Amino acid sequence: MVRVAAAQLEAGTDPAANLAACLRVIDAAAERGAELIVLPEFCNHLSWYGGRDHARRMACRIGDAFLGAVSERAARHGAYVKIGVTVARDDGRITGTGLLYGPDGTLLGESDKQTLMGAENDHLAPGSAASPVIETPIGRLGMYACMEGVINEVCRSLALRGAQVLLNSLNSFAVDEADLHVPVRAAENRVWVVAANKVGPLLPAAELPAIAGRLGVPPEWLHGAGESQIVAPDGTTVARAPRTGEAVVVADIDVRLADGKLRPDGTHVLAARRPELYSPVAAEPAGRTAPPGAPRLRVAVVRPPGGEPEAAERMVAGAAAGGAELIVLPELCGMTVAETSRALRGSTAHAVLSVRAGSAHEGVLVDGAGVAGRQRQLHPSARHPWAGDLGAGLEVFSLPWGRLAIVVGDDAVFPETFRLAALRDADVVAVPFTPSEPWELRLGLPERAAENRLNVIAAGHDGPGGMAGAILALSPDFTLWTAWEGPFTGRISHPVVTPVKNGERVVHAEVRPAEAVNRLVSRGTDLVDGRPWRLAGALVAASP
Repeated sequence: MVRVAAAQLEAGTDPAANLAACLRVIDAAAERGAELIVLPEFCNHLSWYGGRDHARRMACRIGDAFLGAVSERAARHGAYVKIGVTVARDDGRITGTGLLYGPDGTLLGESDKQTLMGAENDHLAPGSAASPVIETPIGRLGMYACMEGVINEVCRSLALRGAQVLLNSLNSFAVDEADLHVPVRAAENRVWVVAANKVGPLLPAAELPAIAGRLGVPPEWLHGAGESQIVAPDGTTVARAPRTGEAVVVADIDVRLADGKLRPDGTHVLAARRPELYSPVAAEPAGRTAPPGAPRLRVAVVRPPGGEPEAAERMVAGAAAGGAELIVLPELCGMTVAETSRALRGSTAHAVLSVRAGSAHEGVLVDGAGVAGRQRQLHPSARHPWAGDLGAGLEVFSLPWGRLAIVVGDDAVFPETFRLAALRDADVVAVPFTPSEPWELRLGLPERAAENRLNVIAAGHDGPGGMAGAILALSPDFTLWTAWEGPFTGRISHPVVTPVKNGERVVHAEVRPAEAVNRLVSRGTDLVDGRPWRLAGALVAASP
């Protein structure tokens, strides 16, 4: 067991005060026996500058007094310390960098932030190398920072290269970091995550009221969101700090749990990947070319009772008559394509279900005239050992209201599947599946919607945690750089969730295909095209 700590603190424009706060939380964590201590991002200065020259003056230099004091404190306590700062490089660049100091004070590794957020693009240069995986006596450690965890590629790369514990330094006011983006990276990769966020104002206090007024949000929402946490490989948060105030949380973790990559059915979550399909993830972005879809789309999840074909047809027909233009059924629900098509006659609705087609598990798009499209499952699954005839790629279907992708069965647990859908300009994703673990609906599918700007309709059989599916709609209230329809809530990219509970037969909701066009989470930061595609080599290499 290794005792780890996540420390949250406030950092302003006074480097001396900021250093004092850093040393104070390091001491507090060490007093509680922590062997590995993670601090937030931009601990040396607020990420707000008058210009590039100002940013360079405030940046650290490797071995300077600020970092020397951190190194000395790591050695004094015999602990590993990860801290995020800006670094002035000899070649003129300024980087947002995670630094890991060892228990003797040695600098063990550096990780330059690959995906920059908003105004960071004005002053900082993105990382030009993939973040390292650092072998230590307490485990294999990987580092990332804030926006790198709002998308999946950086953490996925670290996990594929063997990291067991991911160290996340944040500088975020978004409350969906703690609810979604932090824990999902643990669950989808079966690794530990130790995440430290800021508290207090993230902008200069004297300028905060004016800036908040221009953005149209209350000033208190521009404070660090806190809730620093330690997350287990199943997505369970084992320790969490308060929303406000300087704090340190600790937990004893069994690092070896991160070596267990098997799902309940025995599928290895990394070995079952198909890197030969993921080349678009590592290709230069082309930008979205498809036109926007409809502003709103009425959808339904229909879960027919097994062995009652007439009742199933009535339920599908009733959903179409109730205005649903897209109906999604659970995988292998027992309803045939012919029965589904018959239920849709006389309507303009489409339905998605899955069927066994020989040795393939196939998603089928159906309308009143019959089959309108097919999508084979892409990844092998021990749950369906007969489904060995896998698809050769992800298809996107053009429909009157927008562009639809179908994610079949256990393809839903792979973040790469949904990234491919976004790269092909899908607006909506239909997911006929069966949830096997609580994190899939609590974290996995909401994150797939959030990190790709995709509407997701997932229909499953009864699952763990009382959930069988969900309808995940994109909100038009997205980032501080677009006008909000409702009050600012601090939830930046989390979709609007309509749960489908165990036992429910028909659930209706609306999704917003047109919102899939807007992928700018901040000025200059695109969720899809801003992925670190140049550094995605591990994602398209052969599986471990």
